[in-house]
Amino acid sequence: MAATIITPEDLQRFKEELLEELRNLLAQRQTTPVRKWLKSHEVRRLLTISPGTLQNLRVTGKLPFTKIGGVIFYDYEDIQTMIQENKNNRDFPSRKHNPWRNV
Repeated sequence: MAATIITPEDLQRFKEELLEELRNLLAQRQTTPVRKWLKSHEVRRLLTISPGTLQNLRVTGKLPFTKIGGVIFYDYEDIQTMIQENKNNRDFPSRKHNPWRNV
């Protein structure tokens, strides 16, 4: 069996490749949830809202949900859709006309 010699350059290259893969995995995890269906406590934590606010979103029909037994589930895509639909940017200055851009 032949011996393989590992150089410091090999270790450095391995380290860089490993760190890049870890960065990619972490970036993916931060942009999308691990699961498609979230429970109420997870949605409240994600949106930083109270139980009453979440209930109000359900009652008014702004946030669709599924109830199985006593557990309420929310589709992550429905949460993203609700946020986009309620996005209020009427008075948001465009990047082209922003006087603070060069500050």
